[in-house]
Amino acid sequence: MSIQKGKEVIRMECEAIQALEKRIGDDFQKAVDILLACKGRVIITGLGKSGLIGQKIASTMTSTGTAAIFLHAAEGLHGDLGVVLKDDVVICISKSGTTNEILNLMPLLKRQSVKIISITGNINSPIAKRSDVVLDASVSSEACPFDLVPTSSTTVTLVLGDALALALFQERGLSIEDFARYHPGGYIGKRHFLKIDDVMRTGNDVAKVSIDTPIPETIIEITSKRLGATCIVNKNDSLVGIITDGDLRRQIEQKQDIWKLFAKDLMTSHPKCIKKGVLAVEALNLMEEYSINQLIVVGDSNDIIGMIHIHDLLKAGLA
Repeated sequence: MSIQKGKEVIRMECEAIQALEKRIGDDFQKAVDILLACKGRVIITGLGKSGLIGQKIASTMTSTGTAAIFLHAAEGLHGDLGVVLKDDVVICISKSGTTNEILNLMPLLKRQSVKIISITGNINSPIAKRSDVVLDASVSSEACPFDLVPTSSTTVTLVLGDALALALFQERGLSIEDFARYHPGGYIGKRHFLKIDDVMRTGNDVAKVSIDTPIPETIIEITSKRLGATCIVNKNDSLVGIITDGDLRRQIEQKQDIWKLFAKDLMTSHPKCIKKGVLAVEALNLMEEYSINQLIVVGDSNDIIGMIHIHDLLKAGLA
């Protein structure tokens, strides 16, 4: 019985969204044009479930390049209306189109000469008639058996808000890099914004020995710098190779007497490197491709700039 009801609710809400798609037309374009021309912010107001949906729409707009904030309709009548400035655009959300708090706000908004877009289930309602543009969010019925609990209507309103946000995103010609700038602390932002320079080890934290360094001293350098490897340089301090923990283990497994050897005897020439300034995710991809845990970061002249371990990328939230 519960499974059947669950499927019925999903079907009803899908049908409401499909009906909404057919109503996207000139009014939707007018709303987008008003929002694109907005020199201030988008203020979204509502009450109850409509208010909760309004908060989500404001968040989606903000994360996609449209500065938006939510204004609780009741709080707006008790001081918070001060957030609305003359260059803003206000989106009013009301299923019935008769929400008293919003109706009481509208004359005050008109005095500020702000444009008003309403999202309502009744395009002939008082709120709709006082708006510059009306977006039809009506539904034939709620998914609730008594046609009372906001279900289909809130879903339709949410989808309509997503449609506005992403239409604005497209009209502004924003890129994935722009999107990443709005999410610098998240996974998406880090993959498209975080650079190798931001996470690499530099200076004295880079493991480095000369080609003539005895292996015991080389091991101490690897251990002290906690990178699992060390760069090998020649007398001109130019990079010539690398020695990793794995290189040492393999030599010991072959019962090689490594204690009388020097770094040049065990190093791997032409180590994998990455240029400074590239995205950190490129370092991760390179490590995964070659199954390695370290990369040497080099400059334009192939000089050693830094070093990075896969754990550094994990700590940065890239994987």
